[in-house]
Amino acid sequence: MTTGPRTTTGGPPPARTFRWHRWQRRWAPYLFVSPFFILFAVFGLFPTLFSIYLSFQAWNPVQGLGSMKWVGLENYQFLLTDPWFWKSLRNTIWIALASGIPQHVIAIPLAFVLVSGVRGALRHPLTAAYFLPYITSTVAVAIVFNTIFGTQFGLLNWTIDGLASWPVTAWLFSGIKESLPINWLGRAPYIKPAISILVAWKYFGFNVVLYSAGLATIPREYHEAAMVDGASPLQRFWHITLPLLRPMMFFAITLTIIGNLQLFDEPFILTNRTGGPSESGLTLAMYLYRTGFEWLDMGTAAAMAWVLFLVIGTATIVHFLLSGRRGLERRE
Repeated sequence: MTTGPRTTTGGPPPARTFRWHRWQRRWAPYLFVSPFFILFAVFGLFPTLFSIYLSFQAWNPVQGLGSMKWVGLENYQFLLTDPWFWKSLRNTIWIALASGIPQHVIAIPLAFVLVSGVRGALRHPLTAAYFLPYITSTVAVAIVFNTIFGTQFGLLNWTIDGLASWPVTAWLFSGIKESLPINWLGRAPYIKPAISILVAWKYFGFNVVLYSAGLATIPREYHEAAMVDGASPLQRFWHITLPLLRPMMFFAITLTIIGNLQLFDEPFILTNRTGGPSESGLTLAMYLYRTGFEWLDMGTAAAMAWVLFLVIGTATIVHFLLSGRRGLERRE
């Protein structure tokens, strides 16, 4: 009896198949997450480590990497004696406080009104309208505010003149009327207030969204019980809303500290990259940019970047210590 040819199934031996599957189970997860770590190492970790190394060097990037010269702590010592550095630091802190405090003073009660006082489909369009400045291009915002701060035909000067001429508010603006028209962007005393107004207007809407989200998590039963007890809206806001909003306030204020101490776009565009008269609007980030990319002193610029990092870290730690655990916990 004849039989057909014998057929054999191909494939690796069982032992090799077992090793292959074991290798897959062990290394496949790392393979799939490796793109993130590769990109982070190239674009995150390496620039950070290189900037630390660069802060101890004297380097003109136009002359190539071979022109690097080790100078140790000279860059940091120079910053401690540089009057422009200290002036830019003072300007930065002044603008950070003048623009940061109004953001939250306005955003918290406004978010409370939106969440508790506005009903129906109107709340979300209003919230979006307040958020719109935050997502608007900084260049476009700065151009608009250049017009608002105009000396002869600026909206701000026109508004102040109108309020100074109105009998109801004339007493409040009587001392300013003689100074009109004010050259907001051309005189040193007015540069920092002008920048602060722009920054506060642009970013307070972001805080409105944050506080609205925080208020939405507060149970309505608390407010209803307070209303039954006869508490007024102001009492409910002060004794219920603010204590329960502390974690979101801590988060929002921390973001404001970090962002305002790194201000660059707004003063850079509003002052036409010069910092204004007497460098009154020169922030630390602008001075860093000028040192590194205009004067080509990359070593000092890198040292300045790390000093700015220490300033931001110190301010954040101080905020955390002042808030304490109460800033991270809600009072029930």
